[in-house]
Amino acid sequence: MNALMILLHLAGATMLLLYSVRLVRTGVERASGPALRRTIAGPQRGRLANALIGMAVALALQSSTATSVLVAGFAAGGLIATTGGVALLLGADTGTALVVQVLSFDLTWLIPVLLAVGGWLFLKHQARAVKQAGRILIGIAFILIALGMIGEAMAPLEKSPFMPAIARHLSTDFVTAFLAAAVFTFVIHSSVAAVLMIMQFVGQGVLPVEAGFSLLLGANAGGALIAVWLTRGYDRKARLLPLTNLVFRTIGAVAVLLASRHFPVPFEQMGSGPARQIANLHLLFNAGLLVLCLPLIGPVERLVSKLVPEEQAEKRDEDMLAPEGVLDRNVIATPQLALASATRATLRMAGIVEMMAHPVMELFDTGDKERMDRIRELDKQVNKAHNDIKLYIAEINRGKLSSEDATRGVELTGLAINLERAGDIIAKNLVGLISEKHKRRLQFSVDGWRELTDMHARVMSNMQMALNVVLSEDVDSARQLVVEKDRMRKLERESYGRHLDRLRSGAVESIESSDLHLETVRSLREINSLMAAVAYPILSRHGQLRETRLKKAV
Repeated sequence: MNALMILLHLAGATMLLLYSVRLVRTGVERASGPALRRTIAGPQRGRLANALIGMAVALALQSSTATSVLVAGFAAGGLIATTGGVALLLGADTGTALVVQVLSFDLTWLIPVLLAVGGWLFLKHQARAVKQAGRILIGIAFILIALGMIGEAMAPLEKSPFMPAIARHLSTDFVTAFLAAAVFTFVIHSSVAAVLMIMQFVGQGVLPVEAGFSLLLGANAGGALIAVWLTRGYDRKARLLPLTNLVFRTIGAVAVLLASRHFPVPFEQMGSGPARQIANLHLLFNAGLLVLCLPLIGPVERLVSKLVPEEQAEKRDEDMLAPEGVLDRNVIATPQLALASATRATLRMAGIVEMMAHPVMELFDTGDKERMDRIRELDKQVNKAHNDIKLYIAEINRGKLSSEDATRGVELTGLAINLERAGDIIAKNLVGLISEKHKRRLQFSVDGWRELTDMHARVMSNMQMALNVVLSEDVDSARQLVVEKDRMRKLERESYGRHLDRLRSGAVESIESSDLHLETVRSLREINSLMAAVAYPILSRHGQLRETRLKKAV
């Protein structure tokens, strides 16, 4: 096999590996995405508990990067403290190391079983959870196939005349190996895939284990850089989390790399073969980093925060809300382009509503008047966006529209109306309740506060799902959104029941804050229902809705 064919096979296997990892993550997110998000944004916990949760989420998603982006998003809304968020990220890195451990074993015999069972579950069942379980199994099978393809593609390299020279160079020039692995990991945006490929190179004898160790450390540093890049547009509080994690991982990787130059690494004691040694060293590095860094999160985070300049929140919001180019009047005579422009404007409007909803629970705790005033200002932007979108779509309707385009215009108008109503609920109802709570110096009970924070986390998760449904028109996600609406209605009833139980028991805090608690629950449920409404037109088009929920009269 010539060099070109080797590179072609290796590139194809690498793409399959990246796709497979993404396939598994997609299955997990669709099956239990809201539950994962609620787990991340749950009640305040200790650092160790947060690290364990981060580990579990990364194991499920097979990606510390995906976990980092989720955590940063919650941090932006004030749902996660910086210290707890960094602990989650450190745990997520250890979780992906455990994923590598599992995939490092010879599981070739499982491939036909995974494909057969996964294909049967995905193709023959309609239940969402079952279909996504099938997707996950197929993804794991593809990962194993991709690893086998990588091994086959690299086999000829063992006899290549230039590989010994490259191997010697990487073994001695540890800086080049470290930087090359960091850049490669960042480019492919997957530390799991990078580490698995390093294991294949070492396991096939293409590279010595010493070079693989330098590459491994570089991959760990490069993996932390991915989350920093993906969250670069987030606010300062959110960006501090992946930046702090990057500092920990880079300093740790460089320190271990330098130490390995002076103190020999006992590779023979790390496993029975080179590939196993790399996998075990990867887990050992991440677990050791977790143990050493948990107590240091506070000081390092404060140091990193000094390096990141403060931002003008108003300026950042104004930049995001700039109306230029959102509703393009130049394309209004072309319905499809005009509707695409209206869709972008509606998504922008949804982003503003999401920005308003994020800090609600934090404001219940702090009562920050400036941020409450900012929410009211954002509501004015939502109202203006609603009016602009409505008039723009009405102008499109003056031309000749196909029935499909006309239906899309009605759906976008309905979504804009729902978003405007959701904005009003946040700016008038919830902000009013926050002001009343701090004016009267009321406190929620511990159980009541936990119920409210859990419901808020569910609403924020469902809001994200609703925006995804608008973009993708995915039927499975639309069904899940309706399921979440029913669950929220059930949670509202259960919360009312538990609240009444607390009133009967004479809990003073519950008695004093009763109206606030009940109104907050109702407002959160209404916002969730407004966002879930985006699912109905999609489900109706695909014949997935009943005409009525009523039974026939007896």
